[in-house]
Amino acid sequence: MGKIIAIANQKGGVGKTTTSVNLAASLGVLEKKVLLIDADPQANASSGLGIDVDNVEIGTYQILEHSNTPAEAIIKCSAPNVDVIPSHIDLVAIEIELVDKENREYMLKQALESIKDEYDFIIIDCAPSLGLLTLNALTAADSVIIPIQCEYFALEGLGKLLNTIKSIQKIHNPDLDIEGLLLTMFDSRLRLSNQVVEEVQKHFNDMVFDTIIQRNVKLSEAPSFGESIINYDATSKGAANYLHLAQEVIKKNSK
Repeated sequence: MGKIIAIANQKGGVGKTTTSVNLAASLGVLEKKVLLIDADPQANASSGLGIDVDNVEIGTYQILEHSNTPAEAIIKCSAPNVDVIPSHIDLVAIEIELVDKENREYMLKQALESIKDEYDFIIIDCAPSLGLLTLNALTAADSVIIPIQCEYFALEGLGKLLNTIKSIQKIHNPDLDIEGLLLTMFDSRLRLSNQVVEEVQKHFNDMVFDTIIQRNVKLSEAPSFGESIINYDATSKGAANYLHLAQEVIKKNSK
C-alpha cells in the first residue's frame, strides 16, 4: 500500500516544490513506484518535470471536484518510475468551490483510495498556504515533510503549521505523522546557516532529517529545463542530497 507524504509549509520559497520533484525522482531512481501530485495552483512541480501546464485538461482540480478519477489525470514524465497528476492555474478557484461541499476536507483522500495501492509513495506538493487545498493534502496524507530554509526567519510560522497539523490530527486525520523536518538552502560558509541548523536540531531532535539540502546552482537550473536534478545533473551536490534523503525515507518506512 502506498505511503502518502505531503510536503508542506505555508511559508513560500523554502524548497517545497524542489523537494517534491527531486524526492519523487530520487525515489523513482531507487526503483520505487511514485506518484507526484501537484496541489499548488502555480503548477511549478508539473512544469518542473516537463509538463506543459497550459494544456492540462485533467488534473488536481478535476480530482478534487470528483469530476474525473485520478487514473484519468495521470501523466507519464521524463523521470523513471514517476507519474504526475498535474496542476493548472484553475486550481485557484477550488477553495471557493469546495466551501459549501459536505466533507470538503476529505475530497482528495476519497479520490486517492482508488489508486493508493498502485504506488510505493505518493508525494503531494502543497501550496504555500494553510487553506483548503493544504488541508485536503494533510487529511489525505500518512505523513508530512516540512522543509525549513536555513535563513533568519526559518522558524517563523513553524509553530502555526505544527498547530494546524495537531488540529488535523484531532479532527480529520488521527494517523497523520510528521515524517521529518528537512533543512534546505544550507550554505556552510554562512554562520547564520549553521546557527539555524543547530537551533532546529536542538529544538526538534529526532524529528529532523540527517540529510541537509545544500544551496546548489544546478538545483535552481534544473526546473527551467523541465527536469529533476537527477536527470539534469546526476553528479551534482543537489542530486546527492536528494538521493540521500530518498534513502532515509525508504529506510524509515521499511521498519
